[in-house]
Amino acid sequence: MDGNWSRREFLGGAAGSAAALALGAGGVNSKAFAQGVSPLRGRFLTHVSVVRVNQIEVTPSRSIGLDESSDNSPAKIRARRDAFARGCQDGKMTWAISWLALIDQRKEYQEARKLLASFHDRYGDEITFIPGGYFAPMYDTREHIRATLHKALGMVSGMVGGGYRPECVVAGFMDAEDQRFLANEEGIHVCQGQIWSQHGIDHGDGDGGICYPYYPSREHYLKPAQGAADFIDSVCLDGWTCDFLAARREGFQGGFNSRMGVGPIETVGNLGKEVGRREMMDTTAVHFDGGAAMNGFGWVTAIWEVSIGHDEDLTYWLQAVRERWPDTQVVTEGGFGLEWRKHTPNNSQLNYRFDEKGTGAPGSEKDLEIEWFMNREFRLALLRDWKKESPWMAVDFTRYDLKASEPKGLQREWSLMNVLNQKGIRPQDKPMRLGQLSTEDQRMIYAMYPTLKNEA
Repeated sequence: MDGNWSRREFLGGAAGSAAALALGAGGVNSKAFAQGVSPLRGRFLTHVSVVRVNQIEVTPSRSIGLDESSDNSPAKIRARRDAFARGCQDGKMTWAISWLALIDQRKEYQEARKLLASFHDRYGDEITFIPGGYFAPMYDTREHIRATLHKALGMVSGMVGGGYRPECVVAGFMDAEDQRFLANEEGIHVCQGQIWSQHGIDHGDGDGGICYPYYPSREHYLKPAQGAADFIDSVCLDGWTCDFLAARREGFQGGFNSRMGVGPIETVGNLGKEVGRREMMDTTAVHFDGGAAMNGFGWVTAIWEVSIGHDEDLTYWLQAVRERWPDTQVVTEGGFGLEWRKHTPNNSQLNYRFDEKGTGAPGSEKDLEIEWFMNREFRLALLRDWKKESPWMAVDFTRYDLKASEPKGLQREWSLMNVLNQKGIRPQDKPMRLGQLSTEDQRMIYAMYPTLKNEA
């Protein structure tokens, strides 16, 4: 398929690990306790709904998607909130409103804005702005983005009233300098600023980052800050929790959707209710079972546009999550980011671990197992056939200690790729044994994870 296909176009054309691992030497929890820092614990779910006029409002004056005004009616916004409440009565959600939806003077949008403000007053929901239809830095200059952010955030505050200020911005992709602007000038220290592993889908590419919270470097939004000199005091969050095996693919490679996970387009919409809902829960379990054991906390997130519907699936997912993991906290995007920030003052103790065996859904092969290691210095992915007990092969090794830079102009490619990348789109991106990496690469890996020497 053409790499420029969107998630929606594809839909239209397409029919744990033990807790003991978390407490091993050098793990994130032991490091944090050694320094007297209380690590974040628990299970967290964040849901964002987007209200917009056009499908992809890349700048305030330019759109490249479809007119979706009829699919963003007050009735559909109410239906979304009701569906959320049926799934989690005491939960809070985040609403992201686009530029055109902020300024549209039609009666329906005036009512929609009043409705969103009432959700904040009644439920404590977060109301914030989404710039650029997820792709602001791909289509607009940093200077223009900053001006848009400032104006739009002011309009959001006026819309909600009472001195309200959102705690986050939902951005899809957001460059490092504008995340720094949000923190330093707007006082907003949480930004949903990357779409983890996205490449070859929609209108922006951005593989190479960490799928859990981190503070970005001033060099590159996907690079964790290495120290005080390049530190941005903005918690950068992923937008969609994806199946790790599906996500290793480029776009729709092999006819599979690399964004499959907890989003409804890629699951229920593409696979049907039974298989799709099972995939949503299996992906959630990766984080709330083994992931929570290894990392001390688990986090699952997704952005669902009001226009796509799937309200019944949202209710199902929330109900099923709370039944299986009753301690799950369903909170706003900004609330989660600030809670993480409270427990995590910098990137020095980052040490995320994930282990997934294929769910069996298309693109998540049942006989494969993938392990991810993500920290301040690098990210590493190992893949094997667990049924055949084949050797672990490195499919991604991205170093964050190396110099990085973002594009200067406007382009869709915003990835951070150096040694080895999971998408396999460059000649050097071939799976290899750890022992085939350079001596320096191996030194970095074994210094952080000594037991991986056994897999060389």
